[in-house]
This record gives sequence, structure tokens and C-alpha cells, in this order.
Amino acid sequence: MKQLYIKQKVFSLNGRFTVKDQDEQDAYYVEGSFMRIPKTFSIMNTQRKEVALITKKTFSFLPKFFVEVEGKEVLTIQKEFSFFKANYSIDAAGVTVSGNWWDMDFQVLQHGEIIGQVNKAWFTWGDSYKVQVMDEEMETLMISLVVAIDCVKADQAAAASSSTP
Repeated sequence: MKQLYIKQKVFSLNGRFTVKDQDEQDAYYVEGSFMRIPKTFSIMNTQRKEVALITKKTFSFLPKFFVEVEGKEVLTIQKEFSFFKANYSIDAAGVTVSGNWWDMDFQVLQHGEIIGQVNKAWFTWGDSYKVQVMDEEMETLMISLVVAIDCVKADQAAAASSSTP
């Protein structure tokens, strides 16, 4: 089992942050587009080679995010129509999320087997997540999923704050 840690910098306008391993060494770099359409997040390995890309679909009635790993689309996160609480669905081949993904406390399963677990660290500046990867072949997918869900949450928070007078 491998543990990774995602810590986003508070007040970072460009959306850059680093994913660290259990030895506090850089494992991935994440760079987001700021004020660009479509909004994207690029996930790169330590050699700065892009291994995953998250893209927000533009001109969509409801927010929709696409996640590509190694150039192949692997999952989609889409907001579902709801009058009260925001509901999102995750569409991926054999991948499901069990638990409270809105509060970043969930397990990721593939064909019923746990491939990873995500927990939010409380009482920290910015958002910090502990990501446990049971199947190291799924490591990039796990990091991409956490970044994509966090992007969905940030998008939802921005939409909510812009609609408040």
C-alpha cells in the first residue's frame, strides 16, 4: 500500500500544488489553468511528463468534468439536476466511489475491490487529503479522481458564492 498527500496552497490563484509521498518527496505536480476556457488541471510526474488531464466541459447546462489518464478518457463527473442539495455522478468503467465523497472521506472500488481510500485532514490551512493506494497501477487514477472531485467542489462553491447577493 502506498500513501500520498495532497496539500493545496491557500490563496493560490494559479492552481499549482504538489502531491507528496509518505517520505514527503514530490510524487506529482498539478497545474491548473487560471482564467482560461476550458478550465483544465494537468497532473505531471516527477519528470514533468503529463500523466493525466482534467477538463471542465464548456457551455454545458450542468457542470461536467472529464478525466484522462495516459491520453485515454477514464471517467466523467457530472452534476445531476436537483433543486436542493447538489448531486454529482461519477461515470467510469468499473470504478465506483463509496462513502461521503463531498466531504472527501471515501473508498474507491474497481469491480467491487478496494483500490484506494481518501480522507480529508482537518484543521489545516487549505485542503489537505491523505490518499491510500492499494493497487499501485491505479495510482494516477486515484490522484486524478481526488483532484477532479476537489475541482468540482471548488466550482460548486464559486457558483454558490456568485449567486449570493
